[in-house]
Amino acid sequence: MAKKKVPVKKVKPTARKAAPKKPAVSKPAAKNAAAGKSKATVAKAQPKAVPQKSALAAKPAAPSAGDSLGRPLVTQEEKLYMLFHDDYEARQVFEFLRVETVADLVQLTQEEIVKVLTAPVRRTIQRIRQRLAEKNRSLHGDEEFTRQHKARLN
Repeated sequence: MAKKKVPVKKVKPTARKAAPKKPAVSKPAAKNAAAGKSKATVAKAQPKAVPQKSALAAKPAAPSAGDSLGRPLVTQEEKLYMLFHDDYEARQVFEFLRVETVADLVQLTQEEIVKVLTAPVRRTIQRIRQRLAEKNRSLHGDEEFTRQHKARLN
C-alpha cells in the first residue's frame, strides 16, 4: 500500500523580542578606573551636549503626577472624632476650634490654628504682666513694660 501524502503546514518564524542591551563599559573608562581615577573625574573631562528646546516644549507643562497628593483616603464628611479616636489632644484641639469634619478642618491654615489656640494664653500672660506692674513687679526682663504701664495709669 502506498502512503498518503499529508500536506505539511508551513510555519512562519516568529520574531523574537530583542533583549535589552547592557551598557558596555568603554575601554578608556576601564583604564581610568584601573589607574585610580574616579568616574566623576572622567565625567568632568567630557562635557555633555545640552539638547535645545523646541517651540513645542516652550508651552508650560501640565502638572505632573508628583505635584498631586493622590486620591484622598477619607471623605470631607468624615468625622474628626472617628479619624482621631486614639489621639485625645487632637480631639481637644478640634473641640476648641469647633470643627467636626475634615472639610471644616482643611479650611484652616496651620498659622490660623496656632493663633486661635494660643490667643487665650497670650491674653492671660498680658493680664499677669499688668497685675504685676500695678504692684511694682515684673517678669524677668520685662521691667520696661512695667514702667510703661505705670506711666499710662498715672
